[in-house]
Amino acid sequence: MSLARWDPFAELSSMQDRMNRLLRELWRDRGEARESAMAMPAFAPPVDVYEDENSLTVEMEIPGVNQEDLTIEVDGNVLNVRGERKLEREEKGRDFRRIERQYGSFQRSLTLPPSVDPDNVEATYENGVLRIRFAKREEARARQIRIGEGRTITAGERQPREGRQAGRQQPEKAA
Repeated sequence: MSLARWDPFAELSSMQDRMNRLLRELWRDRGEARESAMAMPAFAPPVDVYEDENSLTVEMEIPGVNQEDLTIEVDGNVLNVRGERKLEREEKGRDFRRIERQYGSFQRSLTLPPSVDPDNVEATYENGVLRIRFAKREEARARQIRIGEGRTITAGERQPREGRQAGRQQPEKAA
């Protein structure tokens, strides 16, 4: 067996190379994120989704958008909402120093769960809030089962147990 000489500087150099590679990847990913952020639409309205026993409701805040500028579609199990908030500028003596509100076209797509009925939907738009309500399918609604309403097992019947082999005879009890 031969002895290998330990060189602490070689390990430090290797660790430095790994750190440099990691930092390059982080900076590259950060640059890609910055580019994709610039490509994102200027206006993306916030969405709340909640459900109860009978329905699933989507609420979207889009103040300043006219109802005529909204398009709502259900394609399979995907809800698409498109619209545009327009910047209405009057150039008569009005010079903007700051514009913080977001304007432009937007599209939001949400995947609907299989429990909703896409044919049973209603949409309302009031005070800048778009509310889309989907009824749940009857078979997807929760049911309460009361004790005693199920099948009663008589004294001579046994329920099959997991692990028992099919066709295997159980020993009979002596009377």
